[in-house]
Amino acid sequence: MIFEAIGQALGLAFPWFILVGLLVGLFGLVIPIFPGNLVIWIGSLFYGLVTGFDGRAIWFFSFISLLSVAAFSADNLLMGAKAKQAGAAWSSLGISLVAAIVASIFFTPLAGLVAAPSFLFLAEYFRNQRDSKLAWEITRELMIGYGWAFIVRFGLGFVSIGLYLWWAFG
Repeated sequence: MIFEAIGQALGLAFPWFILVGLLVGLFGLVIPIFPGNLVIWIGSLFYGLVTGFDGRAIWFFSFISLLSVAAFSADNLLMGAKAKQAGAAWSSLGISLVAAIVASIFFTPLAGLVAAPSFLFLAEYFRNQRDSKLAWEITRELMIGYGWAFIVRFGLGFVSIGLYLWWAFG
């Protein structure tokens, strides 16, 4: 009898525990290197695996998965597009990306955040005959692209959590 009551209480609390994890993913997006949308997707997957994927659940999880793919793509597309639009070379963007990855691995994710625009600035500075004004404009556009990417990722994460709430409690 007591084990049955504990099991029932855990069953009622389970969707709320998942919701807390999803909210950690959403607000974790403030930390630039934190994979918040991936956390939201994994939490939704875990919920589906535990509760079962009936026809309704498959639709909710499919939409959450599509939103997650869009969120994963937002960084690269928006950041790169803004910098490219300002005149960045693909080689400079590649150098910036490699610098961010290496700095994140060997130092901290925050070092990667500093490395990406710093190396983009340097690559564009030398590519454009030491034109610091143009190099700064391209770097600034990269950072504006990052801001837009954050807004998109946060919005898509918010919608994903809304879908989860409808799925789990609706």
